[in-house]
Formats: sequence, structure tokens, C-alpha cells
Amino acid sequence: MRIEAVELREIALPLRFGFETSFGRSERHVCLLVRVLADGLEGWGEVPAGDAPLYNEETVGTAWHVLEAFILPTVVGRVVPHPHDFAAHVAPIRRHHMAKAGLEAALWDLLARREGRPRAALLGGTRARIAAGVSLGIEPEIDRLLERIGSFLQIGYQRIKVKIKPGWDVAVVERIRAAFGDILLQVDANSAYTPDDVDVFRALDEFNLLLIEQPLAEDDLLDHAALQAQLRTPLCLDESITSPAQAGKALRIDACRIINIKAARVSGLTAAVAIHDLCRERDVPVWCGGLLETGVGRAANLALASLPNFTLPADLSASDRYFAEDIIEPPVRLGEGGTIAVPEGPGLGVAVRLDRVDALTRRFATFR
Repeated sequence: MRIEAVELREIALPLRFGFETSFGRSERHVCLLVRVLADGLEGWGEVPAGDAPLYNEETVGTAWHVLEAFILPTVVGRVVPHPHDFAAHVAPIRRHHMAKAGLEAALWDLLARREGRPRAALLGGTRARIAAGVSLGIEPEIDRLLERIGSFLQIGYQRIKVKIKPGWDVAVVERIRAAFGDILLQVDANSAYTPDDVDVFRALDEFNLLLIEQPLAEDDLLDHAALQAQLRTPLCLDESITSPAQAGKALRIDACRIINIKAARVSGLTAAVAIHDLCRERDVPVWCGGLLETGVGRAANLALASLPNFTLPADLSASDRYFAEDIIEPPVRLGEGGTIAVPEGPGLGVAVRLDRVDALTRRFATFR
């Protein structure tokens, strides 16, 4: 594929409900959309970085800069035979995983459209529908959280994930269990705790949780291993896993027993598939997390989650969980048995609504 041009768009899409984690609150999803043009076709990708470097070090501003100054010059006007080859083009550029992943996702979309196949088929997907869970942020009061959990269970979501932080943890889980019994339930700390908080996790260990996600610092595999040794509940790593090599290290020292795979966090779908394959070889279950993506990023995540070792419900909720109006047609919908269909059309499998994208665009540029 000879890359003729790449378009970047920065958009801001209001969230239906504010979303609060241990590191801050979001009222909108800010991201970059990447559109690659080659061979008379187009491919779309998403860089789901926000306004501030809270989830990781990236923002839409840093991603734009790194793409414009360093990444795009390695591909625009050049031949990229396959998305697998993209990593070699950007290997000298350290980290900036989301910026790389957004462009690589567009290359996968482009290739799948050229071959007239769904992206899931190119990645090795085996299932047509994905078990869907829902992620709930920190609320001003527990009763409000319980009300929202009840509404999502009634809609049909298979699993509930709640964000926790110091002071909003054990009592919250206790109330959820009292209200809803033995539902599939997991918690996500987003690195809000330290090894000194072990008593919190011993208390959470009594509530039959599916997993405890990223309790400690993202750069601390050793303390995660020490904590896992004291718990029955599996620890799941998210922010800590930035590459297949890092996943291998975490598994070797038993720092976790489940991995949350986000393509945007690990530089793209190629690396995400490699982590999936590594975990499958070692009988370690994985699931697909989300970063409040628009339908462009969500369609890519659905294709990834169709691979066989994604055995736990994904954070791939319907479009209307987050947005009054998504930027794709048709929107992602929750269907039978609390599942979401993997797009079947060529490439992305859905149509990008350029009229909606244009209305949301705050910055635009074309690189030839």
C-alpha cells in the first residue's frame, strides 16, 4: 500500500454521563481521528488520548505533534506492504503508543477494505458476537451508583465494573453485593493504591470478585506480584502492560493472572494480538478494555475481541452508553444475551459519518 495522504482531525464528543476515575473526571471524549488514503481507498483509526496526561503520558496535543513531526514522515509517500510492517517504520520512536496505534488501526482498516474482508477475519477472529460488560465511574453517592448498576443489568449487560479509589472501595462493593447478589463484578483502581493498602485488598478478596484491576503503580510489577501472592482474587494488569515483552515479564513473576488488552495502550493491533497469543499459550485469560472510544475505535476493539482467548466480558458497551450520537452508522448496539455483534462488512465494517465528524472537529490537517 503506497500511502498517498493522511488526515488528522481532533474532535470532542460530549459524554451522556460524566465519567470519574481515581485520576479525574471526564465530561467529553477528546481524541484524534486518523484517515489514511491509498490506492483509491481510505482507512480510519482513532487515537483515544484525552486533554490531560492522566491515563498515560499522552494527550491529543502530544499525539498530534508526534504524528506530524515524527511518525507520518516515515509512511506518507512510502509503501507499507502490511500493517505488520508499520512497527519497523516507527521503532526508533520511543513509547507514544496511542499515536502509533491510531495510525496502525487505519492501516488495518485500509488493508481489510482492499481485500474486501472484515478486519476481525484478518486478525484471526473466531466469534461473531462479543460478551459485553459495562464500566461505571465513581459517583457522588453509593445510592446513585446502585441505581445505575440496576439500570445496566436490566438492559442486559453481562458484567459490571466499578472504579474504586481510597475511601470508595470496600463499603461500595459490600453494598453492591447486598443489592445484586452474585453478579459478575470486578473493580478497577487505576493505580490509586500502594503496597501499604494491602488490608483493603484482603477485604475485597472476600467478595468473590471476577478480578481486581491495576491496584498499584503502573511501573511496579514486583509489588503486584507480592500482592497477588496474598490474594485468591486474580489481579488484572492494564496500565502496566505496554508491550508483549512487558506482558511476558508480568506473567513470569505472577504479577497478574488476567490481562486487560487495549490496542491503543500497546502501540496497535499487531502488538495486541501478540499479547493475546502469549496469554493463550500460557492459559491466561484476557479481555478487551476501552478508553471511551468513538465508534471508530470501538469497531477496531470489537474486531480484536473476536479472537479466541478473549474469554471474559469486554468493556465494549453500546454507543448510547457514552454518546447521544456516535460518529458511525449504524451505531454499536447491545443485542441478544448482552452481546455486541462484530462488524461484518469490509474493513471497519461501519460507515463514518463525515457530517458528524466535521461538526465536532476542532483541528484538521492533511499531510501529503
